[in-house]
Amino acid sequence: MSLITELQTKRDQYATDARAILDTATAENRDLSAAESRDFDELTGNLAGVRQRIDQYTTADTENRAAAETLTRMVGPGGASFGGSSAEDREVVDGLRSMLLENNAKPITLTDDSPRAQYQPGVERRDLLKTAPANFTPVSFYGQIIEAMVDASAVLSAGATVLTTKTGETFRVPRATAMSTAALVAEAAAIPESDPTLGVVELGAYKYGVLVQVSRELVDDSGADLQSYLARETGTALGLALGAHLINGTGTGQPRGVLADATLGVTGPVGTATSLGAQATAGMGTDLLNALYASVSEPYTRSRAAGYLLRGATLAAVRNLKGTTGELVGNAYLAAAPAPFHVDAFVPAMAADAKSILFGDWSRYFVRVVNGVRFERDDSVGFVNDLVTYRALIRADAALVDVSAIKYLANGAS
Repeated sequence: MSLITELQTKRDQYATDARAILDTATAENRDLSAAESRDFDELTGNLAGVRQRIDQYTTADTENRAAAETLTRMVGPGGASFGGSSAEDREVVDGLRSMLLENNAKPITLTDDSPRAQYQPGVERRDLLKTAPANFTPVSFYGQIIEAMVDASAVLSAGATVLTTKTGETFRVPRATAMSTAALVAEAAAIPESDPTLGVVELGAYKYGVLVQVSRELVDDSGADLQSYLARETGTALGLALGAHLINGTGTGQPRGVLADATLGVTGPVGTATSLGAQATAGMGTDLLNALYASVSEPYTRSRAAGYLLRGATLAAVRNLKGTTGELVGNAYLAAAPAPFHVDAFVPAMAADAKSILFGDWSRYFVRVVNGVRFERDDSVGFVNDLVTYRALIRADAALVDVSAIKYLANGAS
């Protein structure tokens, strides 16, 4: 018997008992006795409470069905059920709901090793394990957290390669600093030797964490909506913290940001210290963006993850570029640009010698994540204020494994 059916049975019984008391008094042409009044008041109170609970559960059920129908239209029937259909998925989802709605402090580790995420061009995940854990659908709680992280970090949304490992010891990624070259060889002539020059990029594991406190009332009353709220809050917070280092990290005590290893593509001339200069002047305006694009070799520009990265104010400067007659040239350029533009607030602003615009193949930037996201609940920290505390933690590192893949535009010195 479902919970709603059980509540409906109680409702009907309370209504029947209360009506019987009134019918008895009416048949005897008298008012209710003191005992009957107490019983009647108790039954009507119980009836009102049960009706309220039925309304709450019915509303939640209707909203869940509507959400499922919306997801079906968006991602198809296979992705409409929350958390996937495998036994492992259901076990994690049940544990998550138990944590959110009950006093269950058991940690939950959320992982996703699908070959490619739903983001386009998306975060590419490479599985480094012999056995793959649960494979969540795009609407899983983990997927919601990662989606919020991607929204908060343009490096991830641009197409960075994400490596997921089970443990956090140093992980070494081979890097070719010089490639082998082939040559035209005559018949019976010696084939020249050409060995690649190999280096190593070491990826560690730096811990990022966030605490979110919510009232007991929100936990008790919100039901499944709390899951989306927590995924959005924790994912955005983790994405912003990690995203800052994915751009500007030094590699010492934090991930190595892309600016640490990206190479110079083009330098702005005099007059571009804080802008792209005058569109009507050769070598300025969109000429600089085209020169940056051309500074990256063709194999990288053909990648699905090829794109520009800049902050919002710089993108506005591109959009506002004007021709000699005042017409907006920037908007037309963005509409026909050879690669997409991604906006990240952590890219330096345009200033003298600033690395304000990046372009290249973002799949050559590797982000290492250790064992997914760990999600936990604690009821003791906010006990005095009747608050429930949730925390999310992720261990990650990052580095550019191919320094030729991404280049930057440096604003002019004056």
